[in-house]
Amino acid sequence: MSHFYHPLEGQSAAVREDYLMSALADQLSFAKSHCDYYAARLADIDVSQINSRAALATLPITRKADLIELQAAKPPFAGMTPNQHSVGRIFQSPGPIHEPECDGHDWWRMGQAFFAAGFRQGDRVQNCLSYHLTPGGFMMDSGAKACGCSVIPAGPGQTEQQLALIGSLKPNGYCGTPSFLNILLEKAQQLDCDVSSITKALVSGEALTAPLKARFVEAGIAVKQAYATADLGLIAFESVSDDGLVVAEDIIVEIVRPGTLTPVADGEVGEVVVTSFNRDYPLIRFATGDLSALMGGESRCGRTNMRIKGWMGRADQTCKVKGLFVHPEQVERIRCRHSELAKVRLVIASSNHNDTMCLLCEVDDAQRSQLDIAAISASIRAETQLSGEVALVATGTLANDGVVIEDKR
Repeated sequence: MSHFYHPLEGQSAAVREDYLMSALADQLSFAKSHCDYYAARLADIDVSQINSRAALATLPITRKADLIELQAAKPPFAGMTPNQHSVGRIFQSPGPIHEPECDGHDWWRMGQAFFAAGFRQGDRVQNCLSYHLTPGGFMMDSGAKACGCSVIPAGPGQTEQQLALIGSLKPNGYCGTPSFLNILLEKAQQLDCDVSSITKALVSGEALTAPLKARFVEAGIAVKQAYATADLGLIAFESVSDDGLVVAEDIIVEIVRPGTLTPVADGEVGEVVVTSFNRDYPLIRFATGDLSALMGGESRCGRTNMRIKGWMGRADQTCKVKGLFVHPEQVERIRCRHSELAKVRLVIASSNHNDTMCLLCEVDDAQRSQLDIAAISASIRAETQLSGEVALVATGTLANDGVVIEDKR
């Protein structure tokens, strides 16, 4: 049996780089010829000359945060797909941002991550990422099945029902957020449920903290993490614990100085920018908004692609909460729904390894009696698909620093 999901993972770094750079101009030409957005974006650029990382770094960047406005102007995908009629599913992540999924084996390329995490033919996997509107559940589903696994499409929540499933079906694998896996373990302990069948896990959507990882190891679960986005699919994955994340095949990853086009020096923290060779959705220099850094050398597992340090925060104020992105634009829309609110700040924190949200609202004393806290809470849920507390503060309490979302995790 191969040590890798496919042989390309063990090819020499030089051979991989030659292939990617030689294929780059052709991919750019395809995008320019078949996608309205790139026809305009690359109109004055001779893409046949883009055959190196230095040349690629001269091209304009499209930022994830830009998709909200771009897609609103030209729905559903801002002219970035060559044929929107070939799209099998349309997802809507908070923002809103729409993502396509087309037919094809392991379209999100998640199989590499599952294989590196030890998943194989015959494994039974409880998939606890959401299948509702956002693509996380389908991404994990396709990757697990690409490794020959049987998938239980559980989604998040309904903890006691999830534990009953584990008790009856005895899955040996879990995929989903690390925080929900921890919730399952804690609830199982409270109810004296046996979840020992789960011995491996692939987690995504949140940072895997050292305390959580230690908790899983104590429970006998070998856990690895995957870094993926709803737009690009798999970007990088863990193959050796605490040894960085190996970049997936068939994409080009750059780490650039936030707000610029310029790649940073190796080891320096910057924004993750990806060029995808997916012709169904050919994203060119797509800035994820996530921070990371390149690592030197190769993974101890033998995979030869570059490694990144994993998720190290956000380049903008957009935050990921319980696997979903929360954007400053959404916070502003919440404020605009309630005329009594002078200023707001959404504070993201963590309690017992679970993400929490609290909307701090500046309210004039004269307006307090008219304020409907329940209505503001409902607005938070409507805009973000997440629950959040509401706290009233006096006018002038919030600093005049432009911060709309404050991440305290």
